Amino acid sequence: MYVVVEINGQQFKAEQGKKLFVHHIQNAVSGAVVEFDKVLLVDNDGEVKIGAPTVEGAKVVCEIVSPLVKGDKVLVFHKKRRKGYRKLNGHRQQFSEVLIKEVVA
Repeated sequence: MYVVVEINGQQFKAEQGKKLFVHHIQNAVSGAVVEFDKVLLVDNDGEVKIGAPTVEGAKVVCEIVSPLVKGDKVLVFHKKRRKGYRKLNGHRQQFSEVLIKEVVA
């Protein structure tokens, strides 16, 4: 059984026992339990329910493993040839690691 759930504006395929890296959840503490109820699709062994826009009564119960994890560094380099213009900018996205405890559908 799996569901497609929307967390902080992104859609994830969620199954019980799976770990996800989602965009940083504000005011989250390690070990806290969070519920997400924007479930868009439920697949229960081939029986598919699609929400319009969400599936009623379905939710995903998660535990926050780590409230702040930094992603890989992305380097953005701009250059204009023959002009002596070069600019290097780095960015590291902040994520929260969550463990899916239960899928209620």
